[in-house]
Formats: sequence, C-alpha cells, structure tokens
Amino acid sequence: MKILVLILKNVGRNPLRSILTALGTMVLVFVVTMVWSVLWLLDMITAEKQENLKGIVTERWSIPSRMPFSYAALISEGAARQPGDVRPDDSMTWQFYPAALDLKNLTRDSFIFAIACEPDKLGRIENGKFVTMMDGLESLSPKDEAALLEAVARLKANRQGIILGYNHLANINRMIGDVRDASVDKLIGKRIKLFGIGGYKGLDLEFEIVGIFPAGRYDNLGAFHRDYFNNALDQYPQTHGGRKHPMADRNLNLVWIKVPNLATYNRVSAQIDHAPSFQDPAVKCETASSGMAAFLEPLRDLIWGARYLLAPSCLVTLSLVIANAISISVRERRPELAVMKVLGFRPAQILWLVLGESLLLGAGAGLASAALTYGVINWYFDGLRFPIGFLDRFFIPIDALGWGTAIGAAAALMGSFVPAWTARNVKPAEVFAKVA
Repeated sequence: MKILVLILKNVGRNPLRSILTALGTMVLVFVVTMVWSVLWLLDMITAEKQENLKGIVTERWSIPSRMPFSYAALISEGAARQPGDVRPDDSMTWQFYPAALDLKNLTRDSFIFAIACEPDKLGRIENGKFVTMMDGLESLSPKDEAALLEAVARLKANRQGIILGYNHLANINRMIGDVRDASVDKLIGKRIKLFGIGGYKGLDLEFEIVGIFPAGRYDNLGAFHRDYFNNALDQYPQTHGGRKHPMADRNLNLVWIKVPNLATYNRVSAQIDHAPSFQDPAVKCETASSGMAAFLEPLRDLIWGARYLLAPSCLVTLSLVIANAISISVRERRPELAVMKVLGFRPAQILWLVLGESLLLGAGAGLASAALTYGVINWYFDGLRFPIGFLDRFFIPIDALGWGTAIGAAAALMGSFVPAWTARNVKPAEVFAKVA
C-alpha cells in the first residue's frame, strides 16, 4: 500500500512532464487503435468459419462474373437433384446495376452501385428472430433493425423502390432538396432516376426511395427489387427496335448461400461444381471468406505494411517517449532514491516503484485514449470513413478498450525497465559523495 501511495504522489510531482508523456502516449495509442480496428474487421471477414458460414457462387472463368439468370433457382437450391442431396439454409441473388445520378457529370459522387435482389433477403423476422443474408447487418441495434424492416416492407410493396446507403444523401441533396440533416423521413417517397453505365448503358430506371441502410458497411450501396430489374430487361426490346439489351442473357453476378457447417458446405459446393446444368458458363463455389480475401488481394501489401510496419513503429516510438520521460525523472531523483535505500527500501521495491509510475501513466493514458477514440469515432463521427474495396466505414470495436490499456502498459514496461533497473542499482555512498 505504501508503494502505491508513493507511485501516485510521484506521478503528480511534475504535472507538466506527466501530462506531456500521457498526451504523447494517447496520440500513439490512437494511431495504433485506428489501424488495428481496420485490420480487426478485415481479419473477421476473411477468417474461415466452421459453422453458420456462407458461400459465393460465381462464374468460374470470368471476372466480373456474369451468369444467366436461369441459374438462380437451381443454385439457390444447392443444385440438389437427387433425394440424398443437401440444400442451403438460405440464399440470395445479386444482379449488379452500376448507374449514375447524372450522365452529363460523371463523378465519383454521382455514381451509385446498386444490386437487384429479393427484398426479404435484406432482412426479415423468422421464428421471432431477425434474419438477413447481408453480412454486417446481423447485430443491428433495435432502432436500426426496425428501420430496416420498415424499409424492406416498403420495398416489397413497391417494385420501383430502392434502399440507399448514407453516402448518397449528400449527392441526392442537390437534386431533390435539403437533406443536410440526413433525415430519412425527408427522403422517403422521393423519386430519382438512375442512368445505367458500363455494361448497362441504355438501361435507365426510375426509383422511389423507400429507406436507408444503417450506417456502416453499405454506405455506398443501393438495393432494389430484382423483379423490377428483370422486367426492365425483358421490356427493353420494345423501345429499342426489337434488340435485346447486351446484358439480357448474362445479368446474374453472384449467388450467396448459407449453410450450417463446413461439412454441409463441402457437399453443396460439390453438387454445384459437378451439376451438368452449369456448363456454359461454368460456375464455382467458394466460401465467403475466401472470396473476400481474393477481393482484397490487390491491397495485400498495404495491409501488410499497416500490420507489420506502421503499428510496431508506433509501439517502438511510444516506448522511447516513456523511456525518455522516466530516465529524466530517475536522474533528477537519484539523491531521493539513495535516501530511500538508507531508510530501508529494498532494491526490488525501488524497481517496482519506478515501473509502477510508468505503468500508471502508460496504461491510464492508453485506456483514456482508447475510450475517447471509441466514443468520438463511433458516436460523434458515426464511424471512420476509410474506403477499402467494398468497405467504406469502420467502427471501433469495444475490444479497443483492452487494446489501448495493453498497448500503454506494454510500452511503459519496455520503455521504463532500463531506467527502473538503474534506479534499483543506485548506490547511496556514491550519491552522497558527489553531493558532499
């Protein structure tokens, strides 16, 4: 107890130095927390699962994948043909629709990437539980869950409806009025027109906004009813001299399937891979984590650098900051440490006294930094805007509170051990001889 009291008193003896050391620690812990939060999500979505996993079925030999829509029903059933074949628990089709709000001013802000899908797959209540095929929407707050279910209900009732991500609010603001407060109520019922681009040039669709995706992974996405999309492709020849749209026969991009475990996935995957119906074009089935990892492959070097260069560099720098502060403190207190030894303090007690001061500063500042980062990023900024591939917004996990404390404590131990060992070995006779 006496040592703890001394630790608290010593930290407060030089407030300016303690504050500067704590601020330096907080800044570096903030950087590491941000980096690790991004890596944490990337690791989570690319980690192989053993239970309740998803697979992605795409065209085998072509990127981007383009399959006939006639494949959808059989793939959704896991290509089950025989009595003993297994079927997925759930499935979802994605038909890509790249479009722009304004063809005359094609910019990143005017671009909207939308998917045509079955509305129920976005979110529904099944056996009293919220069910979705969209990764990242499984653990919504009750408020966001209710808002999404309401949007899905509107989408089912209106085949021209569309659910948009939050990033499109500012872009639509210039066209349909003032929604600077990001109010969903002001957007509901507004009509917009999207102009197809790329492979879907010439396929222009009118929509009514029926809801907004919860802030997070789908900020740059739009989702609408697949029946509306397919009907528009079917009716295309009527307004274009009988010519089919170039994408009419190849408009299914991927199919998600959900299975209870890896053994079931392996059987479903084998059924799909060997199905005679999927020959032209051939298809492949892979786990969702493998597909995500392949999608992130171009960013591999950037992710590696953040994991093995940036974060360790911050830890080393933090250790040096703490080491410098503790070294100065030990040099100034040599006479005091010598007196403490004369009064009966053992070398181990002095060692732990100096280490304790450093740990208090490091762990305390680390926890404070992580808590501030968690609150400010998640609640004030509504997530970290850092686009990586299909991910646009990152949130700080609650685990960051432990990361910050551990980072501060570890850096404090590494940085203060040598100064603490020096303090432990102070010889009273030498100190008093110099004073005399």
